[in-house]
Amino acid sequence: MPKLGQSSFRRILLSQILLLSLPVLLVGEYITYRKARSGLLETARLNLTESASKKAQTINQWIDFNRSNLTIVTNNIILPPAKPQQYSTLLSELQGQFSPSVSCLQLTNLQTEKLVTSTCGKQPIYSIPKNFWPAKKNKTPEVYINYLVPSADQKSLEWRNQLKLVFNAPIYVKEKNENKLKYVLSLQSTLYLEAKERPKSLTGFTVIIDQGGTFISHPNLTKLGRNIQEQADANRLMKLLSNALEKDKNSFIHLFSFDPAGKELLAGYDAIPSPLTSEKNNQWVVLAVVDLQQALSGLKDIKSLLIAVILSLVIASIIAAIYVSRDLAIPLEKLRDYAIKAKNLDSPGSVPNNLKIREFNQLAEALNTMVSSLRARAQALEYASKEAQVANQLKNEFLRVVSHELRTPLNGIINSISLIQDGLCDSKAEEEEYLKIASDSSQHLLNLVDDILDIALIEEGKLSVMLEPTDLMQILKDAINLQMLDIQKKNLTIDLPTLDKPIIVQADPDKLKQVFINILNNSVKFTKSGGITISTRIEFATNSLKEMQNNTRSKSSSVRYQVVVTIADTGIGVALGHQQKIFEPFAMADGSTTREFGGIGLGLAISRSLMQMMGGCITLDSPGLDLGTSVMISIPLSDTNVKSPSTQRSVSSHPVIAE
Repeated sequence: MPKLGQSSFRRILLSQILLLSLPVLLVGEYITYRKARSGLLETARLNLTESASKKAQTINQWIDFNRSNLTIVTNNIILPPAKPQQYSTLLSELQGQFSPSVSCLQLTNLQTEKLVTSTCGKQPIYSIPKNFWPAKKNKTPEVYINYLVPSADQKSLEWRNQLKLVFNAPIYVKEKNENKLKYVLSLQSTLYLEAKERPKSLTGFTVIIDQGGTFISHPNLTKLGRNIQEQADANRLMKLLSNALEKDKNSFIHLFSFDPAGKELLAGYDAIPSPLTSEKNNQWVVLAVVDLQQALSGLKDIKSLLIAVILSLVIASIIAAIYVSRDLAIPLEKLRDYAIKAKNLDSPGSVPNNLKIREFNQLAEALNTMVSSLRARAQALEYASKEAQVANQLKNEFLRVVSHELRTPLNGIINSISLIQDGLCDSKAEEEEYLKIASDSSQHLLNLVDDILDIALIEEGKLSVMLEPTDLMQILKDAINLQMLDIQKKNLTIDLPTLDKPIIVQADPDKLKQVFINILNNSVKFTKSGGITISTRIEFATNSLKEMQNNTRSKSSSVRYQVVVTIADTGIGVALGHQQKIFEPFAMADGSTTREFGGIGLGLAISRSLMQMMGGCITLDSPGLDLGTSVMISIPLSDTNVKSPSTQRSVSSHPVIAE
């Protein structure tokens, strides 16, 4: 309960800090900054949209100008029918009459498909489908327009920020009172696109994309002719293209990875009809793109001003804190002295009280409670020490069991070899029988030593796995084949899934096979009658499995599915109270079970660790003693394995497997 004369800690703190109105000013400055930024962004977006519209208008005017000029020339030109050598002079004179944007004129004989004359070399620039114009002139012919795409060796600076189109128009020659199609005049024109990239300049550089998503013009020449689907920011570019084609100018897109340097960009856009004859009824999208930092360059002055204000506020806060600390120091020092004395839990001393501040009094009470709790925990630690001694005894029991398990195969090896060396065998077959006993005992001994070494390496963190695409069904088939002899000897039944189609998982094949052998061996060993059922299914990976994948793989994975192998038996089962400890090393090494069935109880512990290292997991479920056991082994599928199943399916019926 608060006492009279005490003041709230919050009241003292706020009465001196809030007097400076620091939070109000900081919030006001933040709002000012956000408003300024939003205003600059809105201005940039409007200017970019207007710039894109102007660029689109310029492109349309340029196309219409060249189309109309070429139409006028081809309709009025008179070619000397018998003097083709004069055509070169005629084309040179014509090019002088066109605008400077025209860089090439070519005259081609459509009947022979040979270049008659050219002002820019012998490489043809026209590309016209056959029979595009009628053989006889009946009306003003259409101008065929195609787009020039630079080859890999032509992508130089002369193509940067340029749009090059070829305009083709037919020339009809009068023969026998009929105008017959004979030549095509091709005009190559270049439009130099505006590309201003200066701070506070919101004109932006020009990008042109056709309706199919192909770059027609881009300052980065490596992108010419490529599709936006190949870009890292494909989704945003597709959204922008869709908005532009739908004439939606109210939506703005921020672009990433569109620029080689990975800068964030702003883009305004407009759409124009495609000028290409082969793309009638299609559209081109004209973008005006600018670096976001350039669009917001005016924020630098605002930032400088805000920083100066913030520094002033910080200095004011420091001065206020000095005054506040005078009121806080004395009670804090008392509490500090008490905490130092309380380090020794047996030392006497009482918690300071009447500190004049309610919160400090509450803190003193909390410290007193904490000291009492520490004393209780000290007692709990003493109890934990006793439990550690019990665990040590369990480890000693494990060593005793290991010694027994090692001695048994060693005795078999020694006795078998001694009988052979002493010549006590009556026949060659008897010698081979003893040699087989020695071999089996050696293999058993090797397995025991391998288990001990594996658990030691696992505890030291030195055991490693080599993950690779692995056929799970082949590994499972191999493990089952190794246990079939023991299954047949005990007259057990086994129910298997279809193992014909592969399921590719990301795992270490040897370690995964070791896990299956351990689990199957336990099922066979602890099942006296009945049988073993093995089933597989593919399902969406759980969150816990994904987290283990992230922790165990050096690279991020896109695996979203896992295969679950369930091995169920009708054996002795596991007590409900013992199931939590069954995967711990040494926990299985108790006398009764080990003496009856053999083994040292490390198989499940090793299997769990191996599965975790491979990004999977292993769980066990048993209704109780003599009620059987089910072990579920989950392993992530390889990236290329799954065809996106919508529901869980049994592999034995309808597996979802890569062909």
